[in-house]
Amino acid sequence: MLDFSLTSDQRQMLETVERIRKDVIEPNAMRWMDGTFPYDNMHVLAEAGVLGMAVPEEYGGMGASILDTVLVLEEIAKGCYVTAMAVLGEVGVQCRIISTYAPDPFKEKWLPKIASGECILSVCMTEPNVGTDLGNMTTNAVLHNDRVVINGTKTLISRIEEADVYVVFTRVNDIPGSQGIGCVLLEKGEGIPGISTTGTYHTMGGEHLAEVQFDNVEVAPENLILKENSLRTLMSAFNTQRCLNPAICLGMAESSLEHSIRYLRERDAFGHPIGDFQGMRWKAADMAIQIEAGRGLLYRAAATADPFPDPTLAAMAKVFVNEMSIAVCSEAVQVHGGYGFLDEFPVSRNYRGVRYGTLGGGTTETLRNLVGRTLVEKMDLESGIAGLDFF
Repeated sequence: MLDFSLTSDQRQMLETVERIRKDVIEPNAMRWMDGTFPYDNMHVLAEAGVLGMAVPEEYGGMGASILDTVLVLEEIAKGCYVTAMAVLGEVGVQCRIISTYAPDPFKEKWLPKIASGECILSVCMTEPNVGTDLGNMTTNAVLHNDRVVINGTKTLISRIEEADVYVVFTRVNDIPGSQGIGCVLLEKGEGIPGISTTGTYHTMGGEHLAEVQFDNVEVAPENLILKENSLRTLMSAFNTQRCLNPAICLGMAESSLEHSIRYLRERDAFGHPIGDFQGMRWKAADMAIQIEAGRGLLYRAAATADPFPDPTLAAMAKVFVNEMSIAVCSEAVQVHGGYGFLDEFPVSRNYRGVRYGTLGGGTTETLRNLVGRTLVEKMDLESGIAGLDFF
């Protein structure tokens, strides 16, 4: 029999994060809508060990699983999208790339600081003319004597101003196509010249994103942690993001349902709470059914991580939860009527936040292609799709 229950450690962890969410994060969610980085929340979460979830225990972290991280991000997102996205930057792909592939001196220097909240990370992938098609990125790192020299532009990047370390996806030595992609670590805290912010944008979810220019930025050769021919390795690690992104969406969908149920009980129309009307109860029922379907798919994908999730299941989970959460949060706005259109109501902020889900971490169109290709090319024509045994 399949066991879907949480362990005692997971329950204890979630109880801690729930208290932080209710006492600290949720009451101040409006504060961060102007793009201010939620340092206050991050300090509290660091003290609880949350920011060290992707950091191995030997470096002061929790060494938590992807599923544990999904559970925590889901809970944080119920209170504040901006805070959840800030935490994602510390527990997501960038930290896991460092903990898996960086040289030991780099790990010893930065991983304890990530766990304690002293180091903010930023992953730099998207370029002005390159999003999903990473094989065509133009940012380039050249090995020159005893230095690596980086030139290029990245855009729509989170935490550029706050970050101490950039995890930069880059071409290496001008090698064309996907074969030339690698990864370099830039330590902004060292005062490296040549890094400049060339544009800042405020998102509908409340975050700030930025464009950053690398102009003859020089680092030591050991900072080039993945050389050419590493795109497959990087994208394997990036499957982590395809579970953590929908975890945030799932949390906002849950928040929207909970607020909707409260509103259905409290709001009167025609002499009755509006929750007495069948049409409104059906809305709540459909929202709950979709949330539970997404939860099952996401948790299953996260549970496959060893150390990174199965790419096909992660893609399925991300597509479904991203799109489900948009529908659920939209319905929550409808349930609240005109109040749902106000920033002061959480359902409004949730609706704006979940819209990011289908865009970041691989668009839903791209991921549908991945799932379809897997099915068409890999299904055994004799046995067909064998449920849990297929992937």
